Amino acid sequence: MALRQVIRRITIVTHGKGLTDFTTAVAEAVAGEGFVSGLATLFCRHTSASLLIQENADPDVRTDITAYFERIAPEGGDYCHDSEGPDDMPAHLRAALTAIQLAVPILDGRLMLGTWQGIYLFEHRRAPHRREVVLHIVGE
Repeated sequence: MALRQVIRRITIVTHGKGLTDFTTAVAEAVAGEGFVSGLATLFCRHTSASLLIQENADPDVRTDITAYFERIAPEGGDYCHDSEGPDDMPAHLRAALTAIQLAVPILDGRLMLGTWQGIYLFEHRRAPHRREVVLHIVGE
């Protein structure tokens, strides 16, 4: 098989702050393109949202992660940047402390995630948003 690549956009609708699981969308894209092995790279095109690979079994994990980031980057802090609302600068800080890109190996046509791992978009703003993640797959 020859090495090839595909780039796709995945749109994720959020409901405000929190983690949105989009593992299925990534897995379906990999399967739909017929990749057997390779690497899937995800890139979040926003500065107030980020990406995480995290436990997908117990929803309390997501609750605790969200609460932790509320404590370390609270709204109402003494921030210079406040022109886009009180949740904007804390959102930028939270995104800076997490990741805007992830890489997941592909083997036998499947994402090589662990048993309890899921891929999440972490929305850091209060309002619902339409977020775009770029999926770049390289492989065979």
